[in-house]
Amino acid sequence: MVAIKKDFIPKSNDNRPGYAMTPAYITVHNTANTAKGADAKMHADYVKNPSTSVSWHFTVDDSDIYQHLPLTENGWHAGDGTDGTGNRKSIGIEICENADGDFDKAVANAQWLIKKLMKDHNISLDRVVPHKKWSGKECPRKLLNQWSAFKNGISSSDTPSKESPKSYPLPSGVIKLTAPYRKGTKVLQLQKALAALHFYPDKGAKNNGIDGIYGPKTANAVKRFQLMNGLKADGIYGPKTKAKLKAKLK
Repeated sequence: MVAIKKDFIPKSNDNRPGYAMTPAYITVHNTANTAKGADAKMHADYVKNPSTSVSWHFTVDDSDIYQHLPLTENGWHAGDGTDGTGNRKSIGIEICENADGDFDKAVANAQWLIKKLMKDHNISLDRVVPHKKWSGKECPRKLLNQWSAFKNGISSSDTPSKESPKSYPLPSGVIKLTAPYRKGTKVLQLQKALAALHFYPDKGAKNNGIDGIYGPKTANAVKRFQLMNGLKADGIYGPKTKAKLKAKLK
């Protein structure tokens, strides 16, 4: 498990309002800070600065989770006003995007944290929401286009992916959606590699859809992986996608 490091905002700060809160929602954000070093520790220091006007409860990166506020107090993170439900009744979680971090691991750690918080505070999965719900802001910007997959990952996150998954063999050549569907060992290798990084071909289906058939759901898993990793999201497995998968599976 990943230890949660409590590093609270001083009570004297304006961004620690201190209103009593009973959490009813969990709100997910991306930091939108891609600078090297913009990890959870840096954000912990940032929210403690007396001049900072915003606040949230947790920041998660690929190795650490920092807690900035008690869960009995609200933060200013949802953008829906001083009396808004997002600000006054939701736990705010920021997921780091620092260029020198592993975003997929940070996401997996956040999914683990959310699952724990859901259990501890009796919050249902339908009340795990994006920042966009409260203010309309396109946040969490790297997860909105695959929000369902992100929430599916919460359901399966018994432990966080702090450690890199083991190496999987990756097929050569190009694999894409065709009629009839392509089948065989190469497709199976690709599906297993995607699943190792939580991009399941068909979450909840038998063996999570790992069946050696490159159908629409496997193509969609490739698209989701590409989208999350700065590649053209065309659902076609080729050299660039292979290289990115290989880097993530080290």
